[in-house]
Order: sequence, then structure tokens, then C-alpha cells
Amino acid sequence: MKTIDIMQILFFLVVLSTLAIPLGRYMARVYMGEKGFLDRLMLPFEKLIYRICGVNETEEMGWRQYAGALLIFNLAGFLLLFILQLIQGVLPFNPQKMAAVKWDLALNTAISFMTNTNWQAYGGESTMSYFTQMTGMTVQNFVSAATGMAVAVALIRGLTRRNSKTLGNFWVDLTRSVTRILLPISFVLALVLVSQGVIQNLHPYQTVQTLEGKPQVLAMGPVASQEAIKELGTNGGGFMNANSAHPFENPTPLTNFLEMLAILVIPAALPFTFGHMSGDKRQGRAIFLAMLILFMAASGITYYNEAAGNPQLAIRGVTGPTAMEGKEVRFGIVNSALWSTVTTASSCGAVNSMHDSFTPLGGMIPLWLMMLGENVFGGVGSGLYGMLAFVIITIFIVGLMVGRTPEYLGKKIEAREMKMVTLAILIPAASILLGSATAAATPSGTASILNPGPHGLSEILYAFSSCTGNNGSAFAGLNANTLFYNLMLSAALLAGRFGVILPMLAVAGSMGAKSSIPAGAGTISTHNSMFVGLLIVTVIIVGALTFFPALALGPLLEQMIMLGG
Repeated sequence: MKTIDIMQILFFLVVLSTLAIPLGRYMARVYMGEKGFLDRLMLPFEKLIYRICGVNETEEMGWRQYAGALLIFNLAGFLLLFILQLIQGVLPFNPQKMAAVKWDLALNTAISFMTNTNWQAYGGESTMSYFTQMTGMTVQNFVSAATGMAVAVALIRGLTRRNSKTLGNFWVDLTRSVTRILLPISFVLALVLVSQGVIQNLHPYQTVQTLEGKPQVLAMGPVASQEAIKELGTNGGGFMNANSAHPFENPTPLTNFLEMLAILVIPAALPFTFGHMSGDKRQGRAIFLAMLILFMAASGITYYNEAAGNPQLAIRGVTGPTAMEGKEVRFGIVNSALWSTVTTASSCGAVNSMHDSFTPLGGMIPLWLMMLGENVFGGVGSGLYGMLAFVIITIFIVGLMVGRTPEYLGKKIEAREMKMVTLAILIPAASILLGSATAAATPSGTASILNPGPHGLSEILYAFSSCTGNNGSAFAGLNANTLFYNLMLSAALLAGRFGVILPMLAVAGSMGAKSSIPAGAGTISTHNSMFVGLLIVTVIIVGALTFFPALALGPLLEQMIMLGG
């Protein structure tokens, strides 16, 4: 391990934390309807949207109405993107004459982008037209991210309001998330990326001569605009098949650093938003600290294993930078390992290296982070409401230990809330394990595996973890563009998204309707270092007990085989 590498990781975390605090405060002002510097520019535009859509922005919704609006909006987005892919051959902005997408791949892709996953069983530059990328994928990158942010804000209101039957207005939360947060930051980031060499055009693909004198086709397209929102909205779907390892998407170490920041800055800021909206900044700081400690541990383990490489190569006399397999020279080991942790701790899924080439333990950490539900910062919105589910579980466990009814923010946590939180944790876990077991036990599932043995199981586990966790990154080696995987992974995408959103909205509605109770001598403090430690332990234990058998048969067994030669 090199000192300069450790300093790079620490510098990234310092910059991230510095940006998260003011952004969290700004987002709290946006969602609380306070005046802001973008009012003059965005307010007329927002009112026009409400007028066209027939939305009364002053009318609030109960949790069922909020969930219903969310489901209707997401269904409409899915149908639009599905149809776009089926008819893209006759639509404009298609200089390469891309044909219609096969129905099962179109179904999987539409569900994937609608759920903020961006799982791609296809090569972007060889499958999707510019029109489909811009009006389908990029639009969903904005609104699917905004959907997650709206759910997080609704949950915050449910936890902090007293005797309230409403959680806000979904259409207002969705619109403000796009116009006040995602769109302005994406616009600035896209301009910076273009200045660094990320392409942004509508040109036909270019044929050039290589140094060997052979022709090579270079894909063109409106890449920078999609790159900015794919990172900021923790979407992850690349314009190019190589994703952020491609020099047209991520050309320099500076763009690499900025794109990693973009992935985590909103998820890291949302705990501070929670602190401001709850009126107790300590609550937000405690959640942020738990996320930060878990992230530091995960990135450290990944980097250590990748820097060490495969010891069997050294034993056999192989010299040179063997740990660079699957990594870009312009980023090196540390930025490849850090990116892999960033993208799987969040629900982003963008990659700048091939996780399939990582050492078994180096690849296990990104896999495990997705299995946890990606709440170690997590996706925009989904990370916060996922971690709040673990907060409620932790309070319940501690309450059992001391013989008290658990309380959070002055409200009792009762049977209804615990049932919903349990569903939010168990549904994704069941999707990962049952889906992987089905694929591993059927010919249709095993036929797509490139590598036999434990690594092949890791490929399957990674695919179902990525889709259920709404991440979208791939382990490589698994041919997922088959009827079996397109349909199975579509089910995992839906379970991972709405199997968490709906129970957490139910928790928000139930908690919002409760009155406040005064704190007593036995009230559990939820903002001190002890609670942060208990929250971290709960996250680790739940993840270990649920997924250890599967990990033992996959990456852990592969690590032992590697060490044993």
C-alpha cells in the first residue's frame, strides 16, 4: 500500500464531505419550499409544468396517494421507453440506422432505466440510436433519480411531522428535484466534461486509420450530457459499452475524480438534509458518519486486495504490474478500486475498470455492498431511506435489550412499522438469493456462464445483486442478453425498487400520523457515537447472516483456491 494512494482516498473523502454539508442544507431549503436563488429562473417553468399536467401544487397527498402517483408516473415512463426502443428504426437522429430492439431486451432495458438501475445487457453504441439515448435513457436518468429523492423526502416528513395524514406532493417533489438540483448541477458538470474531452455531438460514427494502418470506427454521440446525469443521478448506464472506462466518457484523471464526486455528492448530502428538516442536525450527522465509516472500510479492503494482486503470479516468476489486469493505466489501481467502491456503495453502476478481473476478495466487497441494499451512501434518495430502515431495526433491537418500546424522533415504533421495514429488507434479499439459486440450478441460467466453478457463481450473484440493488454494473463473463436473464432480471429490478419504496412510504404514512411523546430517562439517544457503532454493527450483521453462505460458495471459496495455487 502506497502513502500517495491512501492520500488520494482521504482527499476524495474530505472534498466529498465538504461539498455534502452545504448541498444538504440547500436541498432542505428546496424541499421545505423556502426561497432560493433559482426561484426567478425555475419558478415560472415549474408553474407551467403544473398547469400543463393539471397539478395543484398546494395540495398534499397521503402515503397511498403519494405511492399511487409514483407508480403511475413510473409506469408511463416505462411504456414510453419500451415503445421508443421498438420503433427507433423509423425515428430521427439515427445516423447509424440502428434497428428496432428485440422485445425482451427492450422490456429489460425500459424497466432498468425506469428503476434507476441502468442495467445494460447490450452495447450502447451498437444498439441504441441518438434519439433513444436522449429522449429515453437521459430523460429517465433525471426522473428516476428524482423519484428516489422524492421518496426520501416523503419519509423525512413522515418521521418529523406530528399528527399529519399527508407527506407532501409527489409531483412537486419530483419537479423540484429535477429543476432545482439535478438539472443545474448536471448542466455545469456536462460543460466541465466537454472541456476535458468528453464528446458531445450528433455526428455519424467516424472511421479513422490506426497506427497499424487499419481502419477503426469511433462511436460519436451526445455523451457528455448523459455522462453528467448518469453519475449525478446514480444511474450508471453508459453511452459506450465500456462505460466510464471509455476515453470518450472519462478521458482524464480530473474527469475521473469529478465523476466519482458526482456519484456520491447527493447521497452524502441527504443525511444533512434530513438533519435540517428534522430540526436536529445531530441526527443527520450520525447517519452520515455511519455511512462514511462503512465506506472507508469497504474502500480500504478493496484497495488492499487489488494492490496485493494475485500472489500465485509472483510465485511463478511473473513480474510487472500484474494487479493492473482489467484496469485503465490513466487511473491506476487506487482510482480503480476507489471507483468500484463508490459505484457499488451507491446505486450508480458506472465502472472505470472490469470488476470481473479483480481479485476474489477485491470483487467481493462491491458485491456485498450491493447486497446490503446500497445504503452505504447509496443511491440518490434510496441510500437515505434504505439506511433509515436499518436505523429503525437498530432502535428496535436496542429497545428489546433494555425492555422499552422503541422510539425515534419522539415517536413510538410499533408492529406496523417493523413489519414494513422487515419487508423492505427481506424482499431484496429474497430476490437476490432465490433468483441466483434459480439461475444456478437451471440449464438456461448456467448456459450463460463464461467461467466455471465459484467464479461462475459470483457472476450470477453479481447480476442479481446488481439488478435487485438497482445498481446496474456487471461482473462481466455472464451473457445476460437471453430471454431467461432478461425476464428474470426484470423481476429482480422491480422487486429491488418497489419492494423497498412501497413499504418505506407505508412507514412514512404511519409515523407521520403519530403524535410526539416526551423523552424520558430510558429514551435511546440516536445521535451519539454509541448509536453510530450499533447502526454499523446492525448493517454488517444483517448482511453477514443473510448472504454469508452464498459468498462462501463464491468469492470466499475462490480466494482460498487462489491462495492454494
